[in-house]
Amino acid sequence: NSPAIQDNRVTTVQCLSGTGSLRVGAEFLARHYHEKTIYIPNPTWGNHPKIFNLAGLSVKTYRYYDPATKGLDFQGLLEDLGAAPSGAIVLLHACAHNPTGVDPTLEQWEQIRQLIRSKQLLPFFDSAYQGFASGSLDADAESVRMFVADGGECLAAQSYAKNMGLYGERVGALSIVCKAADVASRVESQLKLVIRPMYSNPPIHGASIVAAILKDSEMYQEWTVELKAMADRILSMRQQLFEALSARGTPGDWSHIIKQIGMFTFTGLNSEQVAFMTKEYHIYMTSDGRISMAGLSSRTVPHLADAIHAAVTRST
Repeated sequence: NSPAIQDNRVTTVQCLSGTGSLRVGAEFLARHYHEKTIYIPNPTWGNHPKIFNLAGLSVKTYRYYDPATKGLDFQGLLEDLGAAPSGAIVLLHACAHNPTGVDPTLEQWEQIRQLIRSKQLLPFFDSAYQGFASGSLDADAESVRMFVADGGECLAAQSYAKNMGLYGERVGALSIVCKAADVASRVESQLKLVIRPMYSNPPIHGASIVAAILKDSEMYQEWTVELKAMADRILSMRQQLFEALSARGTPGDWSHIIKQIGMFTFTGLNSEQVAFMTKEYHIYMTSDGRISMAGLSSRTVPHLADAIHAAVTRST
């Protein structure tokens, strides 16, 4: 029921998961779009700057995460995007921001949309975790749908790696929403010209699995139930870790663990604390303090809470 799809204003190409979708989109923009600068959130997924740089775009950042509140630096975000040159590309995480787990509220998304449209910036969504943030495919697509509903242009890179458990199959899609159907068909022919010398054709196996599930209402229903179970399990890990730290009286406010969303949590631990946890507790995580909540279980939460407690009390 998307107005853009009904009007044939969307062109979609199958790509190699989210990474490939971003790369094809970046290559297309570097070749055909008048503005060569893309603004990405600070921080963002480590692969983003590399993908866009290698495609020939100039990468700048906008403020996103506030370490003091362990939440969104909304004011900073609005200021930086407000100062971006007209026509610049803006990378947005559709939901479950990686690595922070911090998402704008729907009201904040609406303000971001108004700013982006008034400055004629071009939104490029990275949707790697649809269904994984809230457990609802619809709720996690709200941000993208908001931008599509206003009739403006946008790009969306979608990955099915996490929400369909198809990591090894590299299933993804790049959709470009255009102003009119004739523009969409021209864009599609140019996308094919980007793809042909890059990887020629995408593999068929994983995509056939996705198509089979999406086309069959019974299987689709079953998938959404399983997806919600996955999202709920991650939420329960957040709750258990928060409660374990509270029970130990670990210094500091750990409520951000249950406020953040999606697979990852930005714990607020610094690189020294992370190194201590690796050395003394054999817990391995990125030095910026990001942990994958999906990798936790009820059995391992106490060990992690002990390690965090020791790391924090040792350095306070």
